[in-house]
Amino acid sequence: MNNKFNFITCKAAMNRIKYTERIPYRYDLNAYRGCTHGCIYCFAIYTHSYLENNNYFGEIYVKTNIAEALERQLCSKSWNGSIINLGGVTDNYQPCEETFRLMPDILRLLIKHKNPAIISTKSDLILRDFDLVAELASITYVNVAATITASDDNLQRVIEPQGVSTTRRFAMLKEFRQHSNASTGVHVMPMIPYITDTYENLDQIFATTREFDLGYLITASLNLRGQTRRVFMAYIRKLFPQYAADLYNLYRDGHLDKEYKIQLYKKVSELYKKHSVSANYVTRLKRHFEERRTPIETLLMAYNS
Repeated sequence: MNNKFNFITCKAAMNRIKYTERIPYRYDLNAYRGCTHGCIYCFAIYTHSYLENNNYFGEIYVKTNIAEALERQLCSKSWNGSIINLGGVTDNYQPCEETFRLMPDILRLLIKHKNPAIISTKSDLILRDFDLVAELASITYVNVAATITASDDNLQRVIEPQGVSTTRRFAMLKEFRQHSNASTGVHVMPMIPYITDTYENLDQIFATTREFDLGYLITASLNLRGQTRRVFMAYIRKLFPQYAADLYNLYRDGHLDKEYKIQLYKKVSELYKKHSVSANYVTRLKRHFEERRTPIETLLMAYNS
């Protein structure tokens, strides 16, 4: 894939987002706009309507002053140490990060300010910064999470063509689990009907999560909001034509058919019980702070601010 890189500056490094139980943080930091992973289900496509050519997977915007902007925000008198999610609508460890290296400076600032963070990625490039992440995790809460949708590497390459293999993602999580104080977890997001929501696929992901003693596993069904629906269905007609008609019927309004969703989560519930895997990393967050004997009221105030 030929990528185009545009260099831009940002006024703020972090964006404030709405708090929900499913998104337990208020601030999100994305060092890039656009993502080269090329996931056929990418939910973030609808958030990038500013791209005139709709080339979300090939045209990347690099925020060259992201560290300076973050420093200003962290030094602000109004900043209260809230958890920052690194990578909400793009992956900060997508392949171009190997060249532009924005994350080390970001991590150094979080260490300097002892600011807790959640790092979500589909890459093992984060291992390049293992020492920085481990240092941050030694002084405050850090959660390292990998999105894992397919247990089979061959299927993963089809639906996430530029992402690293599932095997490498699990290996990365295992490294952090065994050799750092970071919390670790698996995000099975999204579960795609007929393709990745099969019992066999989900069972294997749950089993590996349990085998590696990772902290939690959370799931989400596929949503097809706005432009994402058109892009996704175009890929399905090309890659999985046998499911095109059924998927179209399941997502007539962009949301998964209610009855299908009920049955899917019954299956997921059975797998949680079978493998004794936690479904809640908020609980682990609170426990982490308590174990460090940090005043829990202060931390939860920052967490829920």
